Amino acid sequence: MRVTSAARYNARGLKQQVGISSVPSTGHSLTQRLRGLLLPITTPFTTSGDLDLQCLCSNISKWNRTGISGYVVLGSTGERVHLDEGEYFTVIAAAHEEVAAEANGLMLIAGAGRQSTRATINEIEKVAALGVEAVLVITPHFYRSAITQEALVDYYEQVADQSPVPVILYSMPALTGIKIEPETAARLSSHQNIIGIKDSSTDIERLQDTVRLSRADFAVLTGNGTVLCDALRAGACGAILAVGCVVPALCLEILRAVQAGDSDRAAALQAKLKPLAEAVTTHYGIGGLKAALDLIGYVGGEVRMPLRGADKNAREEIASLLSLALAALDNDESIADSLLVRDAHPA
Repeated sequence: MRVTSAARYNARGLKQQVGISSVPSTGHSLTQRLRGLLLPITTPFTTSGDLDLQCLCSNISKWNRTGISGYVVLGSTGERVHLDEGEYFTVIAAAHEEVAAEANGLMLIAGAGRQSTRATINEIEKVAALGVEAVLVITPHFYRSAITQEALVDYYEQVADQSPVPVILYSMPALTGIKIEPETAARLSSHQNIIGIKDSSTDIERLQDTVRLSRADFAVLTGNGTVLCDALRAGACGAILAVGCVVPALCLEILRAVQAGDSDRAAALQAKLKPLAEAVTTHYGIGGLKAALDLIGYVGGEVRMPLRGADKNAREEIASLLSLALAALDNDESIADSLLVRDAHPA
């Protein structure tokens, strides 16, 4: 392990190894606002493949009333890699205008990250000027064999040093093949401008190690709805979930049940969530998620090729799984009747 200074590498679980006696908190106010459910929203396209900003804003207006904590725009769910630079900034600007219009305190985070440190820093500087509160920065991955844990530490430190807004680490090994190991996240957690990590894997043991090793107020977020309950039990403070876009109420109830110590209820709700989460992520991907949004009265819209939309059989399966997930809400008397999704059961 390379150690350059106690000021940088002061994770609790590493302090004896590197000779650090205490772990100061950064006291960053944004970390408290990450303790909930954030939606990594989709980007609607028209049938001709153009951006559909009107539908993007209409979706946000509806989600604003569901009890979520905020949004991630143009993460992997938002098909960021399918947008050119002009479209990328246009979507972020439109989302910011819609979120800010209601002055409801919801967070807006933008997905960011190029393959070089220099390009990532330049991109974030432009994004920050559009009003986002933080950036979710994906690991570089094209030269995979060169992206060691030491390379990731160097990359994120340099990005965070230059970023005008706080940085959230983004570990998405299913897409990138690169993991941010717990020890690496812990080392980076001591940087004043790195406030959390989104872990989209299903590795609960590693997530738990990340929580244990990192500074006390470092926001460890799960990005995988299939393990939401287990991740929260392991110490995750919140979640950024694609499935949350279609059943935010169910995801929020699992979070509340875990917080209340009601393990049986949390597990029962998770059992209803998992099949739908698998369907709109690993099984049918973004096309499946957009089909689910169409079914509940939002606008999913088209995907951009080479992705494919959900076919008839996929839509029927997703509709069935949606009905089961929504039935879990209807059958739970502790859930209020105020959420929009209760009135949007698929036919």
